Amino acid sequence: MTTDVMEKPAKVAMNGVDVPTLLGTIGAVGEQPVAAQFQFRANGAWVNGTHSQATINGFFGAGQEHERGEAFVAEGDHPAVLCGGDNAPTPIEYLLSALAACITAGIANIASARQIKLNAVNVNVEGDIDLQGLLGLDNEVRNGFQKIRATVEIDGDAEAEKLAKVVQQSIARSAVFDMLKNGTDVTVEMAA
Repeated sequence: MTTDVMEKPAKVAMNGVDVPTLLGTIGAVGEQPVAAQFQFRANGAWVNGTHSQATINGFFGAGQEHERGEAFVAEGDHPAVLCGGDNAPTPIEYLLSALAACITAGIANIASARQIKLNAVNVNVEGDIDLQGLLGLDNEVRNGFQKIRATVEIDGDAEAEKLAKVVQQSIARSAVFDMLKNGTDVTVEMAA
């Protein structure tokens, strides 16, 4: 088995990552690619004004349905300056935090597989948006972010070059980065 996660064999848990299980999962999926097919879901419901709640629980993966012991609830809202109640982050702030979380998780997994002890990882993400598009004031302005920037700060027990390779590999394997950089087909339909 070859994988770009490892530079050398890793055998012990590190940085809170169960490395033997991580490598076992990579090996199992390599032998049975159908196990890599997952479907994640969220069910959003309006609360009031611009406030909503998304419930996240069941998902399909590794050939079967899975349900967590307890559902996660993510609330979304807009700040008062955008006619909201400021009860929660905006949906686009969740997008930024999803990118930060995905890159961070990748760094933890890859560093652990390479047996690099991490001391700290911070991923700062910011996005620029012109609300003229979203508000319907200018059809030439897109509704979403025009630019997203991320800065990674990493401290670990390896030289800077090895840490940089961990970050580069995390970005190369980040699902959220891929979707933002390359786009994803999205459809929205009215329920019957």
